[in-house]
Amino acid sequence: MYSKIMIPVDLAHADKLDKALKTAAGLASLYNIPVHYVGVTGNTPSGVAHTPEEYAGKLQAFASGQARDHGVEQTAQTYVRHDPSVELGRTLLDAIDECGADLVVMASHVPGLPDHLFSSHAGHLVSHASASVFVVR
Repeated sequence: MYSKIMIPVDLAHADKLDKALKTAAGLASLYNIPVHYVGVTGNTPSGVAHTPEEYAGKLQAFASGQARDHGVEQTAQTYVRHDPSVELGRTLLDAIDECGADLVVMASHVPGLPDHLFSSHAGHLVSHASASVFVVR
């Protein structure tokens, strides 16, 4: 049914991704397909990493831990952008095409008033992605 799952990962909020990660791992196991973890970072130091290379290493370690914990095949890709929050939607759409994912599983927050005025990252992906998008709250 599906051939590859992509999971956007915000390492600054990895503790809030558990439900989405378990959902993706369950689907990956069910369909015996790989999972591709995607992270987007900037060139400047952040609370997660001092350099893009350090961020990429942390994302790979995170993905390897998920693969070990859930028994799924994984790959990881870091994208470096000038302004990750502004460029996130376009970057995730590009990542879907580049990795060949036909299913995206991503975490989202409970929508509030600003989400009725401005599209969330998940909402943007749902509206524009060529792949199916499973948003997990």
